[in-house]
Amino acid sequence: MDWLRVRRGDAPLVIAFPHGGTDLAGLDEQFVSRWHAQIDTDWWIAELYAFAADLGATLVATEISRSVIDMNRDPSGASLYPGQATTELCPTTTFDGAPLYRFDLPDEAEIIQRLHLYHRPYHDALTEELERLRATHGKVVLYDAHSIRSRVPRLFDGELPQFNIGTNGGATSAPELETIVANICAASGRSHVVNGRFKGGWTTRHYGRPDDGIHAVQMELAQRGYMAEPDTITHTNWPSPLDPNPAIRPVLEQVIAATLDFAKGRP
Repeated sequence: MDWLRVRRGDAPLVIAFPHGGTDLAGLDEQFVSRWHAQIDTDWWIAELYAFAADLGATLVATEISRSVIDMNRDPSGASLYPGQATTELCPTTTFDGAPLYRFDLPDEAEIIQRLHLYHRPYHDALTEELERLRATHGKVVLYDAHSIRSRVPRLFDGELPQFNIGTNGGATSAPELETIVANICAASGRSHVVNGRFKGGWTTRHYGRPDDGIHAVQMELAQRGYMAEPDTITHTNWPSPLDPNPAIRPVLEQVIAATLDFAKGRP
């Protein structure tokens, strides 16, 4: 599966990148345009965390676009945020509510096929790596890495904080880990929130079982921290390039290092 990238490390940390892919799986003609289908990508997210491989973290990423199927949604199709605007397992609109498909939407058979082709293998790989590392270390952290535009009125009011930490209300990780990550973000002087608009998607909620030795945290970054965000995005200005020296990278390096210390039982 050339769309699935797993870089194995031996440290008790798995970093997942479910939304960094732009591959439309040969479905280009079904979408309004390639650009529309790729607007909501977590741009440059794997590049932003590339340093983690040198620390021994395992990196799991998909090249498949979230517009084909969202790896961070419940495979049953149940909403993660009942009563709030969101996108589906196989999204039919962009975050801004614009249609993704030219004509017919994916039917049940098509959705099931995408589940079998992409969603299941991605999570099989994630499960395998978590179990491998838990067997070795007894405890492992899953860090689900995300990013989004700072302003998406359909999804949230105003400007999103720079760092959005999700543990589903504290259910998916030990309180200690949540506090460690939040304190580093607070010390950076940039805005942060814990369990705000983004409390953790299906990945965090499905795998996070602190009592069983798997601690899961979602980090949703506002993209302004590492790339220019135009007031109005168009096909000529979006995506903008990755800032080669983003100010938030040292903060992320501290977060990942401290997360590893937690997983290894260091004070």
